[in-house]
Amino acid sequence: MTDTQFARRSVMTAILVAPLIGCSETRKTESAPPTTTVPLPVASPAGLIEIKPEEIGFRLDLRYATTNNFTGRVLYSQVRAFLQGIAAKALMRVRNSAINEGFGLTIFDAYRPWRVTKQLWDATPPSQRDYVANPKRGSRHNRGCAIDLSLHALETGVLVEMPSTFDDFSVRAHRNFMAASQTAIANRARLERYMEAEGFIGMSNEWWHFDYRDWQDFPVLDLPFEDL
Repeated sequence: MTDTQFARRSVMTAILVAPLIGCSETRKTESAPPTTTVPLPVASPAGLIEIKPEEIGFRLDLRYATTNNFTGRVLYSQVRAFLQGIAAKALMRVRNSAINEGFGLTIFDAYRPWRVTKQLWDATPPSQRDYVANPKRGSRHNRGCAIDLSLHALETGVLVEMPSTFDDFSVRAHRNFMAASQTAIANRARLERYMEAEGFIGMSNEWWHFDYRDWQDFPVLDLPFEDL
C-alpha cells in the first residue's frame, strides 16, 4: 500500500467511526437519571414538637379532648400535646427537675388551634372573659408557646393538691391567692420555681398557665392536630 492509499484509508476510518462515538455519548447522556432534591425533615409543618406521654415524667390529661372542661364539649379530635421546639426543650428540662424531687408533669393543654380559641371565647360569659384569650389577637397557645399543667406524684400518678382545679374562673386560681392550704401553696410555688428556671412566665390569674419567654417570635396557627 502506498503512502497516498494509507492516508485515504485513515481519513475514511475517522469519518465512519466519529458518528458512532457521538451516538454512544448521546445515548449515555439521555439514559442518565434526572437530578432530584430531597426536602429536609422538620418536626411539623409549623415547627411544633410533640410531647409524648410515654416519656417518663409526662402525663397527658388534655381536658379539651374530653367533655371534662367548662364547655362540656369535646373540642380536640386527638389527645396530643405540642410546643414550639425551643419551648419543648425547655419543658424537658423542667421535667428533669421535677423528677429529681419525685414529681412528674401533667399537661392539661399546650398548642391550641385558633379555631378552638374562638370556640372557647364564644362559650364564655362576657363577665368571665378575663380567663380566656381573645381570638381577635390570637393566644400564646395558638403560637405553640403556652402550656397549662400541674404536678403529680411520680410513684402514684396522683395530682398534687393545688389552690384550685384547672380552669377555675375564680380568685382561687390567682397566683397571689393565699387562703388555700399550706400544702397547696407550696405545690403552686414548686411548679412556678421549676417553670421560671427554664424561661417560662406564669399568668397572674391562672396558676396552671405558663408562657415561654419568646412567644412573640412565633405566628398564630390554626393547624388541626391531624396535620401535625
